Amino acid sequence: MAKTLGYLLTWTTYGTWLQGDERGYVKNGKTYPGNKALKKANESSQSSEAVLLSKTEKQIVRQAIIKEAALHGQQIYALSVCSNHVHVVAGYIEKPISKIVAYYKKAARLALKSTGRTGKVWTRGYDKRFCFDRTTLKQEIKYVVDHEE
Repeated sequence: MAKTLGYLLTWTTYGTWLQGDERGYVKNGKTYPGNKALKKANESSQSSEAVLLSKTEKQIVRQAIIKEAALHGQQIYALSVCSNHVHVVAGYIEKPISKIVAYYKKAARLALKSTGRTGKVWTRGYDKRFCFDRTTLKQEIKYVVDHEE
């Protein structure tokens, strides 16, 4: 089995990329096409408004993730914080990815809370793409760098 060099992690802000979205969506690692009825059902079940991060909030999230990564000894190769989602290409560490994402989401949420943002910030879950070789790792880094707003 190939050694994991790193991974691309992606998660969205609350209510901005729902299952059924016309751009497609990911569930349990599988990509699905848009579905208007599913999106409408998800919109009606939202408990609050969709979250779009401001330019200042994006910087706050970025710094919180970088700081949290340093606490866990994780290398961040690329990081893009957009108004409606986050991409992180990170080096492998021996901690469950679910815990790592939870650390990053929590650190960012608490940093935003300290500036007055209340309520939900992130959707539940995340997407992960493993990098088992340098070529794939470089491709994911390029994708994130090219994706920055």
